[in-house]
Amino acid sequence: MTFTSIRVLAVVLGCFLAMGVSALGKETRATLIYDDVTTEVNPAQEEAGRLWITTADLERATRFEVKPQGVCRDQLCFPLPKARAQEFVRKDSGKTWFNMTAFAQLVQQPVAHDAALSTWYFGLRADQRQGLASLEAPDFSLADMDAKMHSLSALRGKKVLLVTWASW
Repeated sequence: MTFTSIRVLAVVLGCFLAMGVSALGKETRATLIYDDVTTEVNPAQEEAGRLWITTADLERATRFEVKPQGVCRDQLCFPLPKARAQEFVRKDSGKTWFNMTAFAQLVQQPVAHDAALSTWYFGLRADQRQGLASLEAPDFSLADMDAKMHSLSALRGKKVLLVTWASW
């Protein structure tokens, strides 16, 4: 091997390590936004629009854990279809992996993915959206430009136009 080829190999390997990708290219770093909380998970496996994370990261990022009865958090538990068990949980490289996107489909949870930034946003599950069905905005208070507080409930019975904006 020539000095130049060794340098090229070192640069390529350095790029892989800088990106957080293993030599196999399967494991990477990902950002999850779940219940409006951002969690960095490393390693994660992204394949064909699917996100697999370790069960330890599942609990850390979502507070859900895989149990014999399903995927549970506190008193809330979603049973996993036994016929599709491999779609949700698999063992690989001595780790137990969980398919976040398959779970999101199961619980009717919208998912947005930015491949360039390896960021995954998980919206409200079907059970969480029931509160939105009333079409009544939750009460909140905001300060105006003069630091005077205004609440939505103080405007009940009046016509209100809410204008929102987000940079993303």
